[in-house]
Amino acid sequence: MAVADGVEIDHAKRRILDAAAEAFMEQGFGVAIDDIAESVGATKGLIYYHFRSKFDIFLAAYEHGMRTVREQVEPLARATGSGRERLIAMSTQHVMNLMTNLAYHHVVHLGVREQSSTALKPRQRKALDTLNVLRAEYENLFLQVVEDGIADGTVRPVRAKLAARTLLCSLNAVDMWFHRIEGQSPEDLRQLADEVVDIVVGGLLLDPVR
Repeated sequence: MAVADGVEIDHAKRRILDAAAEAFMEQGFGVAIDDIAESVGATKGLIYYHFRSKFDIFLAAYEHGMRTVREQVEPLARATGSGRERLIAMSTQHVMNLMTNLAYHHVVHLGVREQSSTALKPRQRKALDTLNVLRAEYENLFLQVVEDGIADGTVRPVRAKLAARTLLCSLNAVDMWFHRIEGQSPEDLRQLADEVVDIVVGGLLLDPVR
């Protein structure tokens, strides 16, 4: 296969994933393949050429969402600086990613809820369990930085695991009220992210965010 063909296939799969993520966000897991195909402007045959089933599309969208946010946040966790500084930077980038990739965050949250569904087949449950490991590893990035902050005196001496989990739940709650506004610039999103982090993360810090 020529390189160009491979690029074209990757582009087609990404278009399907983007459309599917939007559809899952709007309609939940009950969305039909026909709806996804229609939003892409493709046939069901093209969808099934790239994915075996709707659940496989869901898994691919979940994985893409998790890997994208981790690629943006993990370098901030590994950077130099106090626990406080890194926690603020990570939280801000998490919210920025959520607002710019809103549909994919909804897919991840749907995956967490579906994990306990009795309707899942064994293969589906196993695949979803594997992806939820990615989510747990991502949470651990925040846990480690909270622990670093407690150790260096920039984060309150709280139960680190509880703090990390509560922090992420609070940041993720942005997807319950955030809606894209036409003309909203990256600067607008950054200002909103800063305000959210100021409110949410501020309670963990020994010093004010600003």
